[in-house]
Amino acid sequence: MSATNPTLGATGATPPGRKRHHRRVIGSRSPWFHVFMIPFTLAWITPMVFVLVVAFRSFDDIVARGLSALPTSLSWEGFATALSAGGIAGALRNSVIVTVCAVIISLFLASMAAYALSRYRIPFRNAILLVMLAGNLLPPQILLIPVAKIAEGLGIYDTLLALVVVQVGFGLGFYTFVLHGFMRSLPDEVFEAARIDGAGPIRIYAQIVLPLCRPSLAALTALATTWIFNDLIWAMTVLRTETNFPITAALLNLQGGFVSQWNVVAAGSIMAAVPTAIVFFIFQKQFVSGLMVGASK
Repeated sequence: MSATNPTLGATGATPPGRKRHHRRVIGSRSPWFHVFMIPFTLAWITPMVFVLVVAFRSFDDIVARGLSALPTSLSWEGFATALSAGGIAGALRNSVIVTVCAVIISLFLASMAAYALSRYRIPFRNAILLVMLAGNLLPPQILLIPVAKIAEGLGIYDTLLALVVVQVGFGLGFYTFVLHGFMRSLPDEVFEAARIDGAGPIRIYAQIVLPLCRPSLAALTALATTWIFNDLIWAMTVLRTETNFPITAALLNLQGGFVSQWNVVAAGSIMAAVPTAIVFFIFQKQFVSGLMVGASK
């Protein structure tokens, strides 16, 4: 005969009074947390609001009333100039092409590598994983000249393909490390049941591993998109023609060509920030949880 917990009722449920007390404890901390975070939130949002306001002001209004004045009317002049004369439209297209191709290829290769390293007895698999991860610890400045020379030797210098190859190569180690930790935490019973049903390695990878890895893949998609889309150093290393520049390099040219037209520069900055913000908001629920699950074991 089992003893009844005195703190529980006959049904094993927590008494209502305890639930209400638990809610009061949590609720009592919430207002103070928000009050404490208000100054930090304002300090974070104020520069973005300022850039947004400047982007919607006309150049004549800025010259006449100053950069810090409130706008008397809204104008799309800065956005139109940035898209046409500033080359932002073509740069956005290049960035989207490079980002989409690099993210898809990187996560596909990383998922296959992580699956093999986590589920098969490959000789020196831990050493292989550490070497792949150690590549991300090297400062990129010491690799600029070698990467440029390799791109020239392969005949892909000053092409978007070169930028895609570089982004895949330098992100593959980290993505494999994160997915390896997630796949290693998957229960062995799932794989044993699949093998009993006659599923081979490719079928297990495609129909079992990838669906279970969706949280980590979503988190890495948001992270990789932010890294690749906002990258500047590799774009300036393997690209020379302005028509091939991504959005980050085009913003440098925009700032140099329209140094006194702050509305044009602000409009270009906003258009450069929108794509990564959209991707992050789409995957925001899986961003933190996916990375934490991958590091849980």
